[in-house]
Amino acid sequence: MRLHRNLCFAVIDGLTLIFNEGKYADKVIQQLLKRDKRWGSRDRGFVAETTYDMVRWKRLYAEIAEVKEPFDRDNLWRMFAVWATLKGIKLPDWKYFEGTPLRKIKGRYDELSKVRRLKESIPDWMDEIARKELGDAVWGKEIAALNEQADVILRVNTLKTTKEKLQTELFDLDIETEFIDGHPSALKLRERANVFATENFKNGHFEVQDANSQLVAEFLNVQPGMRVVDTCAGAGGKTLHLASLMENKGQIIAMDIYGNKLNELKRRAKRNGAHNIENRVIESTKPIKKLYDKADRVLIDAPCSGLGVLRRNPDAKWKLQPEFIDKIKETQQDILQQYSRMVKVGGQLVYATCSVLPSENQNQVKTFLASEAGANFELLKDKKLLSHKSGFDGFYMALLERKA
Repeated sequence: MRLHRNLCFAVIDGLTLIFNEGKYADKVIQQLLKRDKRWGSRDRGFVAETTYDMVRWKRLYAEIAEVKEPFDRDNLWRMFAVWATLKGIKLPDWKYFEGTPLRKIKGRYDELSKVRRLKESIPDWMDEIARKELGDAVWGKEIAALNEQADVILRVNTLKTTKEKLQTELFDLDIETEFIDGHPSALKLRERANVFATENFKNGHFEVQDANSQLVAEFLNVQPGMRVVDTCAGAGGKTLHLASLMENKGQIIAMDIYGNKLNELKRRAKRNGAHNIENRVIESTKPIKKLYDKADRVLIDAPCSGLGVLRRNPDAKWKLQPEFIDKIKETQQDILQQYSRMVKVGGQLVYATCSVLPSENQNQVKTFLASEAGANFELLKDKKLLSHKSGFDGFYMALLERKA
């Protein structure tokens, strides 16, 4: 591979914003990709993947390059040289790479790789918490899997097409996909491609959604004609899946504390042809209380640490703080206590997170069931999905039923 100056500059500019100004990697990369209209898909792929790669391995590369935050541009070029050397890419004779100690880089990599938190490039506190909760062996395998690049998975919108039809139409566009066992609506791309540029996407035939994330809506046992509340709907990935499972029949009330996210859901719902969704912003406890004892099904896709989705959000490793995890656990329990009251007798509730920590998952369910609010609920089943076992994102989901 030959390095091109303008592409490398884009990466360095992006890293400056992400590391020194705290910007979100996905937003920065979106901006970078609009920088030069002449860039082809390979150029754009290089910028996106290299930036993500360097965010993912920030700690390891900084240790090898012997640089400390905040990184100036020279520091970032040194880290870039480490990235290129470890990838086996020949460094061009640019001034930024003068005197790069190639053999020392490889030697330091071998030496630092003996320490997990350096090898897997994670903060000490994160390694400590996850090791305590999951055990050393499981966490070692899990973090290695969470450092791999995520596959691109589509969820077929069955309101508009079928999995077989979509697969054929994408094949005609030179986009090859495969089915995934146990994931009825999923298609996995064999190679990365810009699926958002296709007419199929513009016509709402699919959404991009991780395979394990697709299992959450299915876990809720929805039927056409039900009244379903999605309490933390966000931009509505799972809401739209619920609409297709319900065949557009019945009512889905999508709730969130952020109105702008629900606006995005409204836009996506229109494209998807999902017209049984009603958005409600949670500005007080009033919209929650109005629904007490009224829902057949309630989905709580709870806010969490996001440790199960580090493959897609590698910058979360550096943005997350231990205090946030303590705080979010209080929020999770509070949400369970309040929102569970919307479930009517005989109705069901799914509590889900994209975390792999038991303290955010099965422990929260246990605490809820032992509380006054959870006394009438029974755990029917739960599912713990780890990345190293499934090959997809880490998730947890529990199905509870309200008894008389």
